[in-house]
Amino acid sequence: MYNTSFFKKILLIATVVLLYSCDKDFNAIGDNLIGDDHFGLEPEKYDVVAYDQEISPVQSNGLVNNALGIYDDKVFGARTASFATQVSLESYAPTIGAEPQIVSVQLTIPYFSHAISTNDKGDTTYVLDSIYGKPEDKLIKLSVYESGVQMRSSYFDNGSQFPQLYYTNQNADFDKFKIENPTPDGGIKRLNNSKNVKAENDEFYFNPTELKDVTKDEKTGVETTTRFAPQMRLNLDKTFFQTKILNASASVLSASDVFQQYFKGLYFKVEKSGTSAGNLALMDFSKGKITIKYTAKTDITTDAETVREDRTLVINLTGTTASLLDDVKTPAYQTALTDQNKTDGDEFLYLKGGQGSLAVIELNAFGSKLTEIRNNKWLVNEANLVFHIDTDKMAGVYESKRVYLYDLTNNVPILDYLTDGTGSGAALGKAVYSGIINIDATSKRGTTYKIRLTDHIRNIIKSTTAVNVKLGLVVSGDINTVASNKLQLKNTVITDAPRASVLSPLGTILFGGKSTVPENKRLKLEVYYTKPN
Repeated sequence: MYNTSFFKKILLIATVVLLYSCDKDFNAIGDNLIGDDHFGLEPEKYDVVAYDQEISPVQSNGLVNNALGIYDDKVFGARTASFATQVSLESYAPTIGAEPQIVSVQLTIPYFSHAISTNDKGDTTYVLDSIYGKPEDKLIKLSVYESGVQMRSSYFDNGSQFPQLYYTNQNADFDKFKIENPTPDGGIKRLNNSKNVKAENDEFYFNPTELKDVTKDEKTGVETTTRFAPQMRLNLDKTFFQTKILNASASVLSASDVFQQYFKGLYFKVEKSGTSAGNLALMDFSKGKITIKYTAKTDITTDAETVREDRTLVINLTGTTASLLDDVKTPAYQTALTDQNKTDGDEFLYLKGGQGSLAVIELNAFGSKLTEIRNNKWLVNEANLVFHIDTDKMAGVYESKRVYLYDLTNNVPILDYLTDGTGSGAALGKAVYSGIINIDATSKRGTTYKIRLTDHIRNIIKSTTAVNVKLGLVVSGDINTVASNKLQLKNTVITDAPRASVLSPLGTILFGGKSTVPENKRLKLEVYYTKPN
């Protein structure tokens, strides 16, 4: 059923694009004959019904980036983001060697960062990207456990194979089944159990400092410095990995499926650290790895002593993953989600990423004028939706750089998105379709998001079979991502949510189209026409 639904969506997108391309060879009602400049003409404005819709727990496996940490924006509430992942040996069936003795175990995951300066000693200063929260409230409690949940990418039911889905609300499941491996002295039962470096556990923070490893050649005495951009670097329990990996039977290290049953993965649990509000980061965990350094005996002997050689074994953080979110909503946000007005629309539209919320948009007033538009042969030059940000409510809160408007009824992009080939990357791609935040030059805060839906409106006017579908509006963590993730509990309005929204930890509050919203902030559909005499 999952695969069939996916191919239906792809077929629908392809059909729309094909019809649009073929139709461009003909002049028809609604076509633009004078270009996309409206030449200062006043637009026809249509009322819009827009209301809030909660995104219930949503599928969170397979995301390219995942959140880790705590972010409380005081507007939407506090989010605690934990994470679970399978792990894989970099090379299976490794030759461990005789009598292995572990030296160190280090977990590293690079942060998103960029360099801003380098001094004459070669030291580079970095700034971390995708970090949310106040620098003075940066501490979180981070615990890394061996996972007790057997994760998988698919399952079989009555002979058919289906994808295995994991959802944002499953943190309690992973927490319940985490494996608390005791240390020899009966200490803290987690893998990052350093008692001397609290920055690796109880007072962890996302450190922007460049890291340097210095090695010394024993023969020449020459030191070599290797530099690393900022990264998470945790020293893990050596006794655990000595037993779990180096002393393991060769059979459990022989292949990925056997190994992932034996070592189910890691669970990163996040909690508050004292009174600190915490910070949250977006991270690419797939670039993470565990490096085990150890020594093993060789066949060489010197002065009746057996020589030991240095060896390394690497475990990658790859496989099935799950982003695990615990949200505590503010009363105002919770009320907005439970008291929607689907008839007149809501005054405010709360968009929030993750297991957050979207806005449902209905262009019924425009739809009621279709017969008049067709009969009068009006030609569409441009059509836009302009969303005004409630700057008072959003004061001091991180703002989403983009929003994404899509066909909510069919869960596919609108035609303007598909036909826009401008720009590239998450920030500049689809620049005509847009949804890019407009920033006030003085306050440096967002004011509006403008989205072009000219081709979408033309298509509705030209084709008597086109449906005036419901539209959805979400914050976007990546404008190039149009796939959707399944909701755990489907409802009559949505069954999926755009993955671009699930990726984002941010939100925004917009003015809706309700009549009580001030005219200069009210959401309306603006259409510029050429009207024949």
